[in-house]
Amino acid sequence: AVKEAVFPFARFPGVDPVLSPEMKSTGEVMGVGKTFGEAYGKANEGGSIKLPTSGKALLSVREADKQRIKLVARDLADLGFELFATGGTCDSILSAGVDCVRVNKVMEGRPHIVDMIKNDDFDLIVNTTEGKQAMLDSASIRRAALQHKISYTTTMSGGEAIVMAIQHQGEPMVVSLQELHG
Repeated sequence: AVKEAVFPFARFPGVDPVLSPEMKSTGEVMGVGKTFGEAYGKANEGGSIKLPTSGKALLSVREADKQRIKLVARDLADLGFELFATGGTCDSILSAGVDCVRVNKVMEGRPHIVDMIKNDDFDLIVNTTEGKQAMLDSASIRRAALQHKISYTTTMSGGEAIVMAIQHQGEPMVVSLQELHG
């Protein structure tokens, strides 16, 4: 089982949806499944987050996450996603033998990530950051993703969980609590 907090970000346009200590959820949902991926997918769906099953994924991660993104990229490519990534992330993905298209960070000039998000070019975003400028760019990415209803995560653990959920999508298994604990 996976418990997911529900936050009302959609009601506050322009607010950075990164979680801070003063953020308060408006509720919780629980997803139950035979695997973590199935449970995570159901928890997201219960929180009104529809994970894509295909499309275009944007990957832009901090240096410390370059190794882990290779596996996420390979899994997304195997699922049929077309991959887009910023400079260093793209180099890392290519070094793993996975195709990706290089895109500009916000600070690198137009057209950049936020322009592409506003053009609805992405279905999924995995974006981890470090450093002041990257954090500022990341805030604009999160706001644009929220406004355009694009699934995104700001952690590698979140990216890995999303991949597991997409891999286990299918006909949902519905069971009562009595069946689970009977």
